[in-house]
Amino acid sequence: MVNNRRVSEHAIRIRVMFKLPKLMSENISRPVYRILDASANRAGEGLRTMEEIARFVLDDPGLTSELKNQRHALISAIEPISRYSRLQARNTDQDVGTGISESSEYTRIDLADVVAAAASRTQQSFRVLEEYIKTIDPMISAELEQIRYRCYTASARLELRVGTADRRSRLHDCQLYVLVSTGSCESEFQKTLEQLFTGEVDIVQLRDRSADDRTLISRARLGTSIARRLGKIFIINDRADLALAADTDGVHVGQQEIPVADARRIVGDRLIGVSTHSLEQAHAAFEDGADYIGCGPVFSSNTKCFDRYVGTEFLSEVVKEIAMPAFAIGGIDLSNVDQVIRSGMRRVAVTAAIRDSKKPVEAAHELKLALKTGDSSCKS
Repeated sequence: MVNNRRVSEHAIRIRVMFKLPKLMSENISRPVYRILDASANRAGEGLRTMEEIARFVLDDPGLTSELKNQRHALISAIEPISRYSRLQARNTDQDVGTGISESSEYTRIDLADVVAAAASRTQQSFRVLEEYIKTIDPMISAELEQIRYRCYTASARLELRVGTADRRSRLHDCQLYVLVSTGSCESEFQKTLEQLFTGEVDIVQLRDRSADDRTLISRARLGTSIARRLGKIFIINDRADLALAADTDGVHVGQQEIPVADARRIVGDRLIGVSTHSLEQAHAAFEDGADYIGCGPVFSSNTKCFDRYVGTEFLSEVVKEIAMPAFAIGGIDLSNVDQVIRSGMRRVAVTAAIRDSKKPVEAAHELKLALKTGDSSCKS
C-alpha cells in the first residue's frame, strides 16, 4: 500500500488537473520494484558524486547545498514506496545488467567528464523513476519531475564551473605549446594532432590564415574532440566566433585583434591568450583578464618576420612581474631553448621546431625534457 504523506503543490495540481486515480502498489509486480530500487540508487549516487565535486573541488556552498537538497528531496519523494518491497525485489547477483558494460564506463578524462557522466546517469534515473512510479502514484512522479528539472539546472552550472576550473588547472601545468595549420586534408590533421598529443605536447593552436571558415571550424571541432579525449588543450587563433562555434578550449589573439574584454563576451569562460611584445602589454593582458600570454618574438624564425625581437631579457621581466602562465615564442628550438630556460621561463610555443622536424614527436619530447629538467643537452 502507498503510505499517506504530504505532497507538493505541483503534484496536487497534476492530480486535480487530470483527475488521476490513486493506484495501489499491490497491483505492481516485483520487477517494477526492482527497477525503482535500482533507479533510486543510481539517482542518489549520481547526485552524491556531483555534490562532492561542488563541495571539495569548487568549495561552492550554494551548489553543494542545492545538490544535497535534491538528494534529500529524492529520498523524501520515494519514501511512500515501500522500502521493504524494494529491498525484497533487489537481486543484484542475478541482474543480467551487471555483466554488460562499455569500456567508456571505466574511463574519465577529467572532473568535467565525471560531472557529465554523473549528471546523465542521474537525469536518466529520475526519468525512469517518474515513468514507473506513475503506475503506483502519479503525484510522486510529478514531484520527481520537479526535482529532475532542478537537477538539469544545477548539473549544468556544475559542469560549466568544473570545465572552467579544469582548463585553467591544466593550463598551469602546460609547458609545450605547438602551432599547426589545417594540413592538406582532415586525416592528415587528425594524425598530426594525435601524434603530438600522445607525445609531449600540452597545447595545440590552430593558426592558418589561408584557410576558409568552413575548413577552420571543421578542423577546430576535430581538434577539440581529440584534445578532450586525450586530456589536452586545443586553441584557435584570432577567431573568437569560431572558438565558440567549435567549442574549443579557447582563443588566442594578437595586439591588433579583438580585445580581451570583447573576446570574453563571445567565448565566456574559455581560455583567452594574448600575444605580447613588451612588459606594458603583458601587464595590460593580465589586467584585462587574459588567462595566459605569449611573449615574443624572442628569436628570428622562418615562420614570421618582425622588425624587432624582444630577446630573453623581456622573458626575465615577465617571469618576475607577471603572475600568469607565459609562453616564450619566436624561433625557439633545441639550439636556443637553453637561453629561454636561463631567463627563468619554462614554457615555450613553437611551430617550425616541430613542423620542420623529420621526427616531430621526438623533437617535441626533447623540447619537453629540456623544459622539465632545465638542461637542453638532455636526450631521450
